[in-house]
Amino acid sequence: MDDSNYRIGIDVGGTFTDIVAVSDKGTVIFSKAPSTPADPSIGVMDAIARLSQELRTESAVLLSKTERIVHGTTVATNALLERKGAKTGLLTTIGHRDVLEMREGLKDDRYNMRLAAPETLVPRYLRLGVKERIRPDGSIHVPLDNDSLDAAIEKLKEADVTSIAVCYLHAYKESKHEKETRARIESKLPGVSVSLSSEVFPEIKEYERVSTTVVNAYVRPVVEKYLRKLGDRLRETGYKGPVLIILSHGGVAPIDEAVRLAAGTVLSGPAGGVAGSRYGSSLIGAENLVPFDMGGTSTDISMIVNGEPALSSTRGIAGQRVALQSLDIVSIASGGGSIARVDNGGILRVGPESAGAVPGPACYGKGGVEVAVTDASVVLGFLDPNNFLGGRESLDKEAAEVAVDKLASKLSVSRAEAAEGVHRVINTQMAEGIRLVSVRRGVDPRKFALLSFGGAAGIHITEIARQLEVRRVVVPRTAAVLSAWGMLATDLRYEVSRTHIGDAGSLEASSVRQIFHEMEQEGRVRLAAAFDGEISIKSSADMRYGEQIYEIDVSLDGVNFDSKDLMKEISNRFHARHNELFTYSLPDQEAVLVNGRLAVIGELPRLPDEPQKTSGTTVGQSKQRHIYLSGWQDVLVFDLESLSPGATVSGPAIIESATTTIVLRKGDEAVITSNLWLDISVER
Repeated sequence: MDDSNYRIGIDVGGTFTDIVAVSDKGTVIFSKAPSTPADPSIGVMDAIARLSQELRTESAVLLSKTERIVHGTTVATNALLERKGAKTGLLTTIGHRDVLEMREGLKDDRYNMRLAAPETLVPRYLRLGVKERIRPDGSIHVPLDNDSLDAAIEKLKEADVTSIAVCYLHAYKESKHEKETRARIESKLPGVSVSLSSEVFPEIKEYERVSTTVVNAYVRPVVEKYLRKLGDRLRETGYKGPVLIILSHGGVAPIDEAVRLAAGTVLSGPAGGVAGSRYGSSLIGAENLVPFDMGGTSTDISMIVNGEPALSSTRGIAGQRVALQSLDIVSIASGGGSIARVDNGGILRVGPESAGAVPGPACYGKGGVEVAVTDASVVLGFLDPNNFLGGRESLDKEAAEVAVDKLASKLSVSRAEAAEGVHRVINTQMAEGIRLVSVRRGVDPRKFALLSFGGAAGIHITEIARQLEVRRVVVPRTAAVLSAWGMLATDLRYEVSRTHIGDAGSLEASSVRQIFHEMEQEGRVRLAAAFDGEISIKSSADMRYGEQIYEIDVSLDGVNFDSKDLMKEISNRFHARHNELFTYSLPDQEAVLVNGRLAVIGELPRLPDEPQKTSGTTVGQSKQRHIYLSGWQDVLVFDLESLSPGATVSGPAIIESATTTIVLRKGDEAVITSNLWLDISVER
């Protein structure tokens, strides 16, 4: 190991924990270790140990030379999906305990009369009303009744709740009652976690505020336990720098902030992939990308338009609404571990069930007996059983064949045809996922390039592109760990919002100016606790026409807040944005400002440029492999690390590295870029 200092990115997935180290000289080293769902911190420390071995040193030495660790976690996501969060109670204004269950009167399938209502995170007997009332203007109509509050707290104490959400009516305008409630809970129930809606999501719309606060309360103890344990283990092993957690909006925050706003970590892992895609788009000069992240249990799809990802406040997960700003990512239950089966009608289905990390696909040799997509890849010859994870582990080809044979017998086809069928189904599902993401935004995917990453994506991506009639696919050298790498290319980010409803034409510019000033001051104070470098500000507003019920996000970057025509300028921004999204605007109608938003961003040092390989066109053929592509054939196999910039590889062929495999089909042509990325032209 040389005398370099490092930054480390860690992404805990459902099957593998990915780790990347970038030295101050720009060198990138990465590795993987199996995830440990029972305690993810064990998998993190295993990944650090493996990375240390790659650098020929020990974990303590590596961590002592590490300046910053950025971490993406699925702990909150898994707690929601598996219903393994804290036992949570809800205190709300009397008469409003059922808002969480009534939702907005909407359901996923509105014409299905038999569709069961989604299960709430807090059962009704733990949702308790408290006598108090705040008016919409923030004035107190009914003071907080301590006897009513004490009775509710006593019931939650008897139920042994470990976390409490407090969400009073109009608390976004006045938080006095919520803060008094927290003080009383802390005095009577020491050690119980408390989440206030006025701190988690201080915005209008009652259901969104209640749901987001409840999600925060539900996952917060689990997130805090994990992050504190991880921080302790890192310090015990010699790490002295900050641990930053990537949040759903794509920025990073210290552990304390991630614990406070635990609901903001529900898309933590996928956010790293989008951050890496945004950074990668600048490296390859492609501003319009569809990031495609295929992992072991799911595939995450998003969009980069004009170099920037989209944000959304309408995201949900596991049937729960989380209205915090987050990257607009769609996850589908298709991954390398997705299980194939034949239904009662004799139709081949793949997913949504996954083999996960334990027992995993049959080829992992850990007791799995059902066919996973990875088993099909082994049977088809796409994966080298002796070169799994760079040779650290091997795959059990015989176990994969036995599992696929059982599937083939149910379908009355050959082993290879059954495996190919699994691939066709999963490829079609993922292509449809991309169509869903792009077309619903009015975007033609054929005008975009696919950015392929995740351990399993390279095997499938050119066939998916062909189905979509997409002509260009880009595969980074760090494809298998792009989410972990991308986390190192983002900044500290604190989001602040305020509800301030009114027609833009009648609102006082001074009051709007004051709102944004207060938000900036709050964000700067939060940021100052962990950062003293360069700061930038991004501002926006949620706006709509008077008769509409949904707002759109309008960027206010560049607006002169000191201008006497401030409200006119904001209105013009809204009309232009509405026209951009929906091809029409109504300038004669008044624009309504609903929420002001502001992001205070601490700009972290950029990633150094990676050392470039010597230019040339040498193609280092290493071996041949017998694979099945609509029939058995022998194809050339190339080692990615041995290829030189400018080299061209034509399909059918396989390009592989220690952590990923890319399959080129007939007519595909891959050009090796200067930083060993693959720029693939896909034959239509």
